[in-house]
Amino acid sequence: MGRPPPPKPAPKAAKGGSKKQTNLERSSYFARREAAKVLKSVLQGDANKRAVGSIKTLIYSPTIRNKKATFALVCQTLKHLPILKEAIEGANVLNGKWKRQEELMYIIAYDILFGQATVVLAGDAEKFLLQRKNALQSALAKLCVKKKVKRVEDLLLQYNPNPDVSKPRYVRVNTLKMDFESAFLELSKQHKVQKDDIVPDLLVLPPGTDLHDHPLVKNGSIFLQGKASSMVAVSLGPQPGWEVLDACSAPGNKTVHLAALMRGKGKITACELNKDRMKRLEETVKYSGASNVEVLHGNFLNISTEDPLYTKVRAILLDPSCSGSGTAVDRLDHLLPSYTAAQAADVADTARMKNLAAFQSKALAHALSFPAVERVVYSTCSIYQTENEDVVKSVLPLADSLGFHLETALPKWTRRGLPVFEGSEHLLRTDPVVDMEGFFIALFVRKTAVSSPVVSQESEDHGHIKQTEELNRQNQSLRKKPIKRRLLPTRFVRMAEMMSRSYLIRRVQELG
Repeated sequence: MGRPPPPKPAPKAAKGGSKKQTNLERSSYFARREAAKVLKSVLQGDANKRAVGSIKTLIYSPTIRNKKATFALVCQTLKHLPILKEAIEGANVLNGKWKRQEELMYIIAYDILFGQATVVLAGDAEKFLLQRKNALQSALAKLCVKKKVKRVEDLLLQYNPNPDVSKPRYVRVNTLKMDFESAFLELSKQHKVQKDDIVPDLLVLPPGTDLHDHPLVKNGSIFLQGKASSMVAVSLGPQPGWEVLDACSAPGNKTVHLAALMRGKGKITACELNKDRMKRLEETVKYSGASNVEVLHGNFLNISTEDPLYTKVRAILLDPSCSGSGTAVDRLDHLLPSYTAAQAADVADTARMKNLAAFQSKALAHALSFPAVERVVYSTCSIYQTENEDVVKSVLPLADSLGFHLETALPKWTRRGLPVFEGSEHLLRTDPVVDMEGFFIALFVRKTAVSSPVVSQESEDHGHIKQTEELNRQNQSLRKKPIKRRLLPTRFVRMAEMMSRSYLIRRVQELG
């Protein structure tokens, strides 16, 4: 997907300006417009409850060139957005043609009021707002008086009380393109790098490490993927050559992780219902170099378990839509206009939560119903029991009837499911405070799934005994089977009776 051209070329530097100033003007001009494009998508998605992706997903899209500057502008503008809206409204500057470019106006207003000490005069929108700088500052001062604060910092705390969270930078090595040791050595040249103790092919770097412009990120050799997210595909454990179904795939990080675990062999069907998210999924697959992934635009629930295309599926990854409560801070959801104190509180009993849980239970039951499936992972990035333990509990009778049991995913991990039913100790949870993200994983394994046996020396020595036992079992089963008798036509029965009488008479004569 190509990057659309900017709406307007950056103006040339003023006469006599240095080359450095020209580059600064151009960089600032494009950074604000890229940020405005992302901000518009974020605000529209938040208003319609149909986000194409998280803030980070949108910013780190391949179509965004200056990711670092765009990230800073979008996050800071969102953090100050309530204040910016009131200041712009108080100054009465958002009218006429500028009303249609309000996202750009928010970005520039942030720079004028809170950002750069001197905003570079590049672009008509910048010039328009700079001419009204005094009006904006006056409106901001009146807002401080209204809210009874002396400093803008105190005003910001009233609107945005959530502290910034710092956590390690996790990097998953894409072994489809690069081996783990080579990636470790390359990153070690500039950064302090450690190997993760739970997830293979995962590296841990210090918090704040910026790798978005690193060549290995740009060419798809490494993925900036969180630890909990990386646990999901590893828990499923698909083998090379298997047929696998990823039920709700976008944006695709877990999909291509599956492909790497399968060493590019076998087949992965990646299902995604939302058209825009499907495009993002296709980008991720192409970016990763995964050649065994087939993207399917459709509803996972509409896939028939009797469809010949899916009767050989042996593993299913189900990571359905959820509240996202476990990664809200990491995804920067607290910066969204819709995020309120009420949302941050317990919302497990809301209608939306119940609808989500109903869909999740239905999808999980559907995943367990595929005829050849041996392993199913159900995962969410939610902290709520309603979406996690309760969903698993609701399908346990069906799972048991189909020969499935809960198996402990990643046994080394210590945090387990809430003790609300027998067997919940097999479930996996990550803690949003300790681990800085809240994930949930349940692994179902079919009891009747048979793997290739490993023949030991002892089994070879006593092979004849096992063969005899197997033959005895087969003979017993044959004896238990009822014999189906076929009725002969009447004329054949009568002929047989006549032949028997003549035979008996002849034998009596011989013996007499």
